[in-house]
Amino acid sequence: MSDNQSTESRGPPRWTRSQAAQIERTADTVAPVIEPPSEDPAADLHIWDTWLLRDRHGEIAEVDGWRVLFSLTAPEELLPGKRHDVAEIRFFYSRNGTEWHGGDAIFESGALGQRQWAGSALYDNGDLYLYYTAAGDESADELNYTQRIAVGHGGRFEADEDGVWSEGPWNHEVLLEPDGEWYENEDQSRGMIYTFRDPWFFEDPATGETNLLFEANTPVPLDSDWCGGDEAQQEFNGTVGIAHSPGGDPLEWELEPPLLGGVCVNQELERPHVVFHDDRYYLFVSSHMHTFAPGIHGFDGLYGFVADSLRGEYEPLNGSGLVVTNPGSVPFQAYSWMAFPYRDEILVQSFYNYREYDGESLDGIADLSEDEQRRRFGGTLSPTLRLDVDDRWTRIHDILAHWHIPTDEDELSDSDEYQPPDGITSDNGYVDRLDTRMDRHRTEGYSQSGH
Repeated sequence: MSDNQSTESRGPPRWTRSQAAQIERTADTVAPVIEPPSEDPAADLHIWDTWLLRDRHGEIAEVDGWRVLFSLTAPEELLPGKRHDVAEIRFFYSRNGTEWHGGDAIFESGALGQRQWAGSALYDNGDLYLYYTAAGDESADELNYTQRIAVGHGGRFEADEDGVWSEGPWNHEVLLEPDGEWYENEDQSRGMIYTFRDPWFFEDPATGETNLLFEANTPVPLDSDWCGGDEAQQEFNGTVGIAHSPGGDPLEWELEPPLLGGVCVNQELERPHVVFHDDRYYLFVSSHMHTFAPGIHGFDGLYGFVADSLRGEYEPLNGSGLVVTNPGSVPFQAYSWMAFPYRDEILVQSFYNYREYDGESLDGIADLSEDEQRRRFGGTLSPTLRLDVDDRWTRIHDILAHWHIPTDEDELSDSDEYQPPDGITSDNGYVDRLDTRMDRHRTEGYSQSGH
């Protein structure tokens, strides 16, 4: 029986084991080694998962000329490994995309969950919708890992020449919970991690339909023939979920079948989001080395897929899905990548995770002294990567500074100093494919600038 032959015909498009088996580091996918920033606008905080304030069309929104981003945060003195237990969403603002200010909590009180995990933010004609993961049952006495998709609305941003601030009151409500059929609930969970989180607002530019993407798991019964009946592989059942708002109301959602399944391949397809580029749909997720199923060697990285429609047949980018990963010498230096469009290219932002550490897994961090754990944890935004995209192929071609989210007025030129990390080879397949495409365009009478 071929790779997952008995189950690939079911449900959404699949990320298959044969595709994921092709994952490897190349010069096109490996980011440079990161050095700490000279200045950190949030030095008193741990910063990790980050997202931008966007409008319905997916464009970066502005509040009276200010751009706004949101981050999961925790106090800097806390051990980095404990930060998820106390995560709080804070916001920062900038006029030029390089100098960021603020860091106030977006919700003073009343947010759902014992803590709040990642989401997205919609700015719709002045109305603000902050989608987030309500992590933990706020009525429980002890910390737990129940997850619901929630929203805060009713609050507003105000701004003047000195900055941006939020004003309440905020109304919080649960929007979605797993149904147990398309999306696994906590009682059904068999894997190392249970997920129903990371809501991402996306309005389809081709159809005008309003959608909310999220991370989840596919229910896999013990007696099923998923993964050829291999129970160990069956526990790795990540999926990209989607809900639809029939009338476009940001508060009304109906669950629909998943966009992409990763059963038998990976347990966590984190922070799913879509970039509409060259009339195609680029679906991105982040995932960890340790969440790949037995027999597959992956990396902490950004993985991507492309289709002709939002609910189309997704193909993995670069053959395997790997778009961005860390150098082998620092395999955990960055995580939680977020891709977003910028002119004719795609930019990728992430957070600075652990430097000067090349262990087999992050479990080894706990063996370090507490001071050393704090020293090695970046806890700030990583340098922004520039990504060339040509159909199903991608290539990192330049790097910007930490916390750099370019504005429309910025003129980005390729850095003469950018080089892929040492020791990484590539067959230059991306360059060959791009040259062929450009030759075809010239033959057909198109200019490169008009592409």
